[in-house]
Amino acid sequence: MECNPYYVISNIDKCCSKGVMMTDLKIANVLLSDEPQFLGSPNMLCRSTRPWRRSDEEGAWLLEGPGTHDFMTFFNALSIQKWRKYTVAADFKLHLEIKGAAFSFVQTRADSFSYYSEPIEGTDLAVESSDTWKSIDVDLAAGDLDVITSFTLVTAGDVLIRNSYYSAVVDESQVRDVELALCTTTFKKEDYITRNIGLVKDQILGSDDAIAKHFKMHVLDNGRTLDAAALTSDGIEIHPNDNAGGAGGFARGMIEAMEQTPKATHVLLMDDDVLVSTESIKRTFNLLSIVNNEYSEAFISGAMMNMDEPYVRWEEMGFIGFDGCFHPIKPIARMDVLHDVVDNETFDIPSYMPKCEDQEQHYAAWWYCVIPMSQIEKNGLPLPIFVRGDDAEYSRRCDPKFITMNGICIWHLSFHMRYNAAQERYQMTRNCLVDQYVSDFAPLADFNKQIRSAFVLELNKFNYKNAELILQAIEDFLKGPEWIMQPVAQKAFMDANKNSEKLKPITELKAELSTLGVDIDDLTTWKLFRDLPVTKRELVTYDLSRNGQRVFKGFRKSGRVAVIDNVGWAQPVGKLKGAETIIAVDIPNRKAVIRHKDAAKFQELEKRYQADKTELRKRHDELKHAYSEARNEMTSVEFWKSYLSIA
Repeated sequence: MECNPYYVISNIDKCCSKGVMMTDLKIANVLLSDEPQFLGSPNMLCRSTRPWRRSDEEGAWLLEGPGTHDFMTFFNALSIQKWRKYTVAADFKLHLEIKGAAFSFVQTRADSFSYYSEPIEGTDLAVESSDTWKSIDVDLAAGDLDVITSFTLVTAGDVLIRNSYYSAVVDESQVRDVELALCTTTFKKEDYITRNIGLVKDQILGSDDAIAKHFKMHVLDNGRTLDAAALTSDGIEIHPNDNAGGAGGFARGMIEAMEQTPKATHVLLMDDDVLVSTESIKRTFNLLSIVNNEYSEAFISGAMMNMDEPYVRWEEMGFIGFDGCFHPIKPIARMDVLHDVVDNETFDIPSYMPKCEDQEQHYAAWWYCVIPMSQIEKNGLPLPIFVRGDDAEYSRRCDPKFITMNGICIWHLSFHMRYNAAQERYQMTRNCLVDQYVSDFAPLADFNKQIRSAFVLELNKFNYKNAELILQAIEDFLKGPEWIMQPVAQKAFMDANKNSEKLKPITELKAELSTLGVDIDDLTTWKLFRDLPVTKRELVTYDLSRNGQRVFKGFRKSGRVAVIDNVGWAQPVGKLKGAETIIAVDIPNRKAVIRHKDAAKFQELEKRYQADKTELRKRHDELKHAYSEARNEMTSVEFWKSYLSIA
């Protein structure tokens, strides 16, 4: 086969002749699937001019023809640049098993400039029709600038494909022994967790892949609602657990992974209310098996895809900004668009740029995160803070390198569909203070400024209940580490939920809304999100008067009603300025709340905030010392076993 000199075809025999024993290790299956997340987004798997579907023949898929089937996609392109960076792979191969009509094969490539897959000169192959299965093995060509590589089949008719995969050529002595423990914490999410247990049982433990004999799933049942006897099987254990939130569940999972036989080398932490492709887990295991020394203690951070728009990659890693807020590292992207697929692999964290230094404070979230056991043994377990901020603090405490890769991901409901004030106003406020005082996890972040900003925002929107959650969070933090180290986390979170603002179904508020001059039936998303213009003077007056709650001459217009989005970060000042009544609407959940300005309540909460702020400032050194001194104890196995009443 004659190739473009830009590419190099691997020469395994040359390596073997030097006395190095090389072996082929499967690293990624060519995936076709009819799971829910792929049915509406087939271009994440194969970009075709004709349909493809599951065949009646076991394990096979039918590619209709005549047609073109391009596998340069989010799941089926080999991220060759990253496999080279993270692993000891010397070369790469492709194995295909195909029968049916005649077809032509060509290897394709994409670099950071690519919008369409590009055929590699000299790699084309014509294959005659066949009624029996044929195996095709290809040494993959690869240029230095290639980010991803794949293949295209142009078929003369229907073609069946099965058991196809990419493999890496590696020195046999460099293949690592991996025992992967999947730990997932659940609280009354039976539909999701039982589905994921079934997938693991059938597609991982029941597979012929190497992972099958080196994998264990630990389900930490914080709600104690699962039928442990019915769900437990070889490789799957259900652990009824005290409800200490995600932090407590994952701490229990880490302990179980430490004490299982054989002991886990890596722990995969994964949310319960997600859709997952088991291929992501298989690729994770394969990557760990040949990871190089430089990345041997790295965390693997899986992407969060949007369950409602499965092709949208919502977030992959996050960082704590100068402003004390948590931000995604990457912009949102579409994984059914080739250029976005390439960009997803070439993105670098711009912490080296002016004004971007805060992005060095990056972390892997625990919707899908692999942590080496060596890191856990060296740095301890999570802090006992129930939910929110536990994953970010743990990443910053361990300060590892990070691995990300196309095709390693889960699907989750987007954040705006599940806004929870108890988490955002109570848990985040308290936990960011705990995290910072325990380990100084984000030294460039100004959490005091962020807390003040969130508090003022809630006051300006007359959301006094949620403003009070922020104050309660500060006051609980001021109780010191002795308080947080008691089993109080669940009650504190339940109290925050109980005390947070309550929305009602819009149907129950319709009459009251009508008396306020609001026709809720006429409301649209655009009308809700759209703001009104505001002058600089109006903005200054809005800030200084706290939206008319302080005496400030010449500001408010009596009787105004503002209709805004319910999420906590929304601040349409043009609508809010001068309002006396605010209607906050949660469109996805068809709920709303009516708020009225209460200057007396504002004064009460502002006075309380100033007192909390003063105490926090006066006791800074004392609290910093107390929390940092308590870190080793509250992240130890002994502490967590006692906290969770584990025998």
